[in-house]
Amino acid sequence: MNPREKGVARLDSSEVNVAHHYFLHYRSLFSDLRKASVYAHGRLLDIGCGNKPFETMFADRVREHIGCDIVQSSKCRVNVICPATELPFVDASYDTVLITQVIEHVADHQSLLREAFRVLQDNGVLILSGPMYWPLHEEPHDYFRFTEYGFRFLLENSGFDVIEIENNGGKWALCGQALIHTISGSRLHYEFLIRAINRIFAYLDDRHPTRSDTMNYVVVARKTRYRP
Repeated sequence: MNPREKGVARLDSSEVNVAHHYFLHYRSLFSDLRKASVYAHGRLLDIGCGNKPFETMFADRVREHIGCDIVQSSKCRVNVICPATELPFVDASYDTVLITQVIEHVADHQSLLREAFRVLQDNGVLILSGPMYWPLHEEPHDYFRFTEYGFRFLLENSGFDVIEIENNGGKWALCGQALIHTISGSRLHYEFLIRAINRIFAYLDDRHPTRSDTMNYVVVARKTRYRP
C-alpha cells in the first residue's frame, strides 16, 4: 500500500515571486536548473515529476517530457505511476533524466540513482537537485540532506561522471530563508516583512556569494561507462 497522499498540491514555478515564502530558495534553484538545462536533449524522464514545474524550462531542449511519480499530482500531470526505485522502462530508453527535490524523500536513494543510470543511453545526462538545508517536510518521508561531496560520492558510486555541482545560494540566502521559516505562522508573519527579508537577503547574497553555506545543489552528471 502506498502511504503517500494522492493529489497533493505541488510546486508551480509561475507562483514564485518576491512575496513567496521560498523565494530565496527558488530564485537560485531555478537559475541553476536553467543553466543546467543546456545539457538536456532527446527524450527526458522526469522522476518524481509532480506537476512538471520545469517542463517549460526544458521544452526547447528535449523532444519528449515523460513524468513518473509514486502518486498522481494535483493537476494530473504524472504520465506513469511507479516507485522511483522500480522504473517500468527498458534499459537505455532516455537521453536525459531529471530528478528535482526528490532524492531526500527516497529511503533507498542509491537504487534511485542506479535506476536513473539504467534507463539512460550511453552519454545520457542526469540533472539532479537536492537540499543541504531545509526543514522537515512531507513527513515521515524525509530521510536525507546532502553535501556536494556526498552527491559526488553517490553518483560516482552509481557509475556516473560528474560534470558540475552548483550550490544554489550562499550564507545570506540561507540566513534569510531560515529567518522566514522562523517567523512563518507567528505574530510577525506579515507579507510586507516577507518581501523585505527576501529583497534584503537576495541583495546580500548576490554581493557576497559563498559556497560552503548553502540550501541546495544542482548536479549534472553523464553516463559514460557501462556498469552491469
